Amino acid sequence: MALPWVADETRLYSKYDLDFQLVYIASSGIVTAAMSSGNGNVAIVGGEGPIRAYLAGNTDFVFIGSVKNILTHSIMGKPEIKRPEDLKGKRIGVGRIGGNSHYFTLYGMRQKGLDPLKDANLLQTGGAPETYLALSSGAVDAASLTTPQDTRAAFAGYNYVIDGREIRPPYIATGFVTLRSVIAKRSKAVSQFMHAMVESLKIMMTDRELAFRIMAKKINLTDRKVFDAAYSAELKVLEPKLEIKSNAIQATLDEIARTDPRAAKVSPQQLIDRRFLEEMEKDGTFERLGVK
Repeated sequence: MALPWVADETRLYSKYDLDFQLVYIASSGIVTAAMSSGNGNVAIVGGEGPIRAYLAGNTDFVFIGSVKNILTHSIMGKPEIKRPEDLKGKRIGVGRIGGNSHYFTLYGMRQKGLDPLKDANLLQTGGAPETYLALSSGAVDAASLTTPQDTRAAFAGYNYVIDGREIRPPYIATGFVTLRSVIAKRSKAVSQFMHAMVESLKIMMTDRELAFRIMAKKINLTDRKVFDAAYSAELKVLEPKLEIKSNAIQATLDEIARTDPRAAKVSPQQLIDRRFLEEMEKDGTFERLGVK
């Protein structure tokens, strides 16, 4: 979500002749439902929601870029919860069902030999700030969190029970998704949006102070040591050219195929349109911004 905030703060929307309403929605499933009903043209979202919509028959959905092609969530637990097996019988906050936090919980627990549907009680806890609050207030015993909330939890004494920094599951964690029908009607606007986003990412990656001010303003992250640790960790996994990787989509298809056989019949290429990334390569945008 930080890229649109950076773009707004640095007036990139006016630079690229964009005028639209920016809306925060906490779950990719809810985002895709909104887009399916015509209430949204482009979204920055986790991969599972759009992929499930595509499998359900809405083949209008298509990915046009990505900020992160791996999940950087971790399951953070109370001080007495130290090992994955300690999660058995515990309440785990997963954000929203179908979102990134939920996906990581399923993936991470299976990686550690646990059955997420039998060994723990997965609870919807809302967005990232609300999920952290659920953990810190004792409403849940553990929670699936990503930066900066996992860093905040670690500084507060919570444990990395399943450490996503080690697992690094391939996944469209922060992808750009739109509709093929939108591209057909408003290709120029989508192109301008992607140009604004790649410049926004460049600014965010090179101006730490601006990023800190924006995060303090938008999500009340005022603890500098927490921000610095989270920021440094995120820089290692971001895609400066908004590259979208097929293996990240394939991994999601493989996970969904456990319960939905339709996923085995779809290839990543059916879900990707690279025209705007190729356009920025050809028109010199990446070279002008100095991104590699």
